[in-house]
Amino acid sequence: MDSALALIAAMAATLFAADLWRDYGRHPRPHIAAYATGMTMFALATWALFIGVTFGWTGPLYRTFFLFGAVLNILFLALGSMFLVVGRRAGHVMMIAIGAFAAISTTLVLTVSFQEELPESGIPHEVFAAGFGPRLFAAIGGGIGATILIVLALVSVFRFWKTNRRIVWGSLLIVAGTFAAAWGGTRLALGEAGVFAFSLLLAVTFIWAGYRVAAGGRGGDSPDASS
Repeated sequence: MDSALALIAAMAATLFAADLWRDYGRHPRPHIAAYATGMTMFALATWALFIGVTFGWTGPLYRTFFLFGAVLNILFLALGSMFLVVGRRAGHVMMIAIGAFAAISTTLVLTVSFQEELPESGIPHEVFAAGFGPRLFAAIGGGIGATILIVLALVSVFRFWKTNRRIVWGSLLIVAGTFAAAWGGTRLALGEAGVFAFSLLLAVTFIWAGYRVAAGGRGGDSPDASS
């Protein structure tokens, strides 16, 4: 079941990422690029997850899954909302902060030793030791990114409640996708890995659907659910 769900999530994330990059080709704006980058990270993480649960885990495969699926992806989605809702100046400041965070976290994820061997099947959890390391940066990246996404989506809800309900519904779908990703990460941390692939599928579907719903509400000019 994990393998099938991971494959569906990987294909969905890949299609959604391609759709976002196609939008960026038509309207090359920073918020679209940030959303496309975040969804591309989702795709890389879910393909790594599918390969791992289907054919067995390797060190590089798990590190790819952890870096793009637990540490960086939500932050880049939040960056897209920051560019669009708050403005380019705030987006550029956040981009610099994410660059520093990504440099440190990537180094840690790629170099820190595992505290236990990778399992032969299933979805690994608690492979990295607690403390200053990949698990801490995953908590920071996921927590800050989810908070920014939710807050800015709610700002959009209040801003457009009376004038554009498509943007409101798109924003709420973004919130639902963010909660789905956070829910799956929490269950994985608690050792309940079986729901993680399903949570990723829900997350990418809700986030992309929110993007598309709000894109219609904006007349296709600036397609984003958190505007």
